[in-house]
Amino acid sequence: MTIASRTNSRAPDRPAGAPAIALRGAQVRFGHRVLWDELDLEVEPGEFVAVLGPNGSGKTTLVRVLLGLQPLSAGEVRIAGEPPRHGNPTIGYIPQQKQIDRDLPLRGRDLVGLGLDGHRFGLGLRGRAERRARVDAALAAVGGTAYADAPIGRLSGGEQQRLRVAQALVGDPAVLLCDEPLLSLDLAHQRTVTDLIDARRRSAGTAVLFVTHEINPVLPLVDRVLYLVGGRFRVGPPEEVMTSEVLSELYRTEVDVLRVRDRIVVVGAEAHCHPEPEDVP
Repeated sequence: MTIASRTNSRAPDRPAGAPAIALRGAQVRFGHRVLWDELDLEVEPGEFVAVLGPNGSGKTTLVRVLLGLQPLSAGEVRIAGEPPRHGNPTIGYIPQQKQIDRDLPLRGRDLVGLGLDGHRFGLGLRGRAERRARVDAALAAVGGTAYADAPIGRLSGGEQQRLRVAQALVGDPAVLLCDEPLLSLDLAHQRTVTDLIDARRRSAGTAVLFVTHEINPVLPLVDRVLYLVGGRFRVGPPEEVMTSEVLSELYRTEVDVLRVRDRIVVVGAEAHCHPEPEDVP
């Protein structure tokens, strides 16, 4: 059994023809501040969409909306044809890399198992056997078997993030939400994490929404970009959105987009970003 297959998935079937993610006329407002408005976005199964923008532009808030943790102020949102809800087994979630207490009494397999236990209760003996098999398969798929029983606080950042990927995929999700999963990882571990995510979406048709400050680590994988700035946004393929003209329009100031070999360098944008914490809780 592998987590790349959906043949034994417990996630509910997607209604025929429904996008994996659909936002129509979506707005999030906090008091007088509008993070974004009239946002229309459909993400199809197997599509990889990167969400870019400065701090405070609403990237993490978008993830919270899809997780059912933040209601829209206007418009509608659907996940696999259904309204979002907390604990939805259709969704796998990879959070930002965070510091873990070295003495936390939680093993690698325990962390991965939380990806199943979040929406199930009362597993019997047969259920426990199946649970262990699914956790073992998820660990093997991300190369985490060797430290499955190690305390997670004693693992490296890259090892911990592999386990978070396994946790997100163990439930066999149709949608994978990634909130800055590459933060604090070196280039080698960034490549490992992005390769795991890409392998999953290609083999299982999982839709990926990938929030990031830096597009270059995922640029070869991205189908479309959603760029959020100051309540404005643009959606399209990277070659159409990541241009001097488009970003200058979004930032309302001159921005240069340079292409150096296989990398995109944006010059001038950060100086005009509002230095506030990422999104609004």
